[in-house]
Amino acid sequence: MKPFISLMCVALGVSLLGGCSSGDEAELSTWMQQQRATTRPKVTPIEEPKQFKPADYFAPLSEDPFASLRLTQALRRDTAGSTNNTTLLALQQNRRKEPLEAYPLDTIRMVGSMNKTGVPIGLVRVDKLLYQVRVGDHLGMNYGRVKAITESNMQLIEIVQDPTGDWIERPTTLDLQEGQR
Repeated sequence: MKPFISLMCVALGVSLLGGCSSGDEAELSTWMQQQRATTRPKVTPIEEPKQFKPADYFAPLSEDPFASLRLTQALRRDTAGSTNNTTLLALQQNRRKEPLEAYPLDTIRMVGSMNKTGVPIGLVRVDKLLYQVRVGDHLGMNYGRVKAITESNMQLIEIVQDPTGDWIERPTTLDLQEGQR
């Protein structure tokens, strides 16, 4: 019985494939040739490019920006400011880093505060660990130093670069994060 069913399946498959004859190919080929002959592509011409006409530059009669007196004054001003900036940064770079300086300030969460023998202590959470922070401790990646601790926040001073490239001190606040774990 099984050989009969398989033989019937093969015969059915052959008859179905025989129905897919190439009789329609000639008609399709004729239609495609007609379409190729009648269809013409539309090409819009590209505009000629505009001619560039250079204009002469006439500088107003003013002070030369590269005059030696002006450059000397700028150099004096830059060296005076850079010594203050480099000392501000050098003091921070020469000290031993504290553990909480390895984390960006936005990953550090203040979760509480307490007083231990009259000294305010802030409780911060980083990577599921709890740390005690006192005034003068450093945290964050911008050389942040804790200036004050209250029940609701900690005030820090960070050393960051301003848009001109000078190192400045910037006050920052780390607020208490209630109800977050």
